[in-house]
Amino acid sequence: MLEADRTKGGILHILNNYLFNATNHRFVKFSPVKKLTHQNPSLGGIHYLCASFKNYSTMKSITIEGQLRTESGKKSTRQLRSQDNVPGVIYGGAKEISFYAPSRAFKSLIYTPEFQFAEVKLDGTTYRCILKDLQFDKITDQLIHIDLLELVEDKKVIATIPLKFTGTSIGVKEGGKLITKIKSLKVKTYPKYLREFIEVKIDNLALNGNIRVEDVQVDNYEILNSPRIPIASVVLTRQLKQEEAAAPAAGAAAAPAAAAPAKAAPAKK
Repeated sequence: MLEADRTKGGILHILNNYLFNATNHRFVKFSPVKKLTHQNPSLGGIHYLCASFKNYSTMKSITIEGQLRTESGKKSTRQLRSQDNVPGVIYGGAKEISFYAPSRAFKSLIYTPEFQFAEVKLDGTTYRCILKDLQFDKITDQLIHIDLLELVEDKKVIATIPLKFTGTSIGVKEGGKLITKIKSLKVKTYPKYLREFIEVKIDNLALNGNIRVEDVQVDNYEILNSPRIPIASVVLTRQLKQEEAAAPAAGAAAAPAAAAPAKAAPAKK
């Protein structure tokens, strides 16, 4: 680091403009959500900025190297597929971009439950995208078309983010069984707020209780799923149901036994 960069201004400049890439062991250019200033180099601000860094640095990304399509139509598409290529379209940017790439290039993007970015390299230009839609052959189940959505900084996108349930619910501790009914949520947000998963804490989920879509609150996210849909619940297990059913029966059997001596008592004179 240069001597000038040792000053508060230099440190703030690095924090505001660069992110350390652990893979390449170097600082790379970065546009943070919030700027730190000489008047406000607060610890809270640094925590906020570091949280933004963490979000970007932990998001997984794959690289897809493809080619721009120069021809269109069914004949051209059939020829591409016969050569084990998959045609696709990138939406969301200044214009729609038609391209193709080898089918193997998409495997780590589509055959995973994880949410991740795709860096699509076409003719010297890289497009940062997320998955939009897929089309598979009805007979062979092979991927035959892919739609991607380019991430533009000031333009909201719709994405499907996986849910991550954390903690152990009260209901499970009492013998219940956790049932997850939805594994992801559809959200609308700016690209800078995209994350690998949405955390849902289930510690307070009781027996026969539900966590619904409306219970999930995420800053800067507009959740598009119906709010009343349950995403997780704790139900009675068969063993617990049998124990609860047996308890009243045992109590009813004990009552006549206790009443029998009371009836016999008057016979003594």
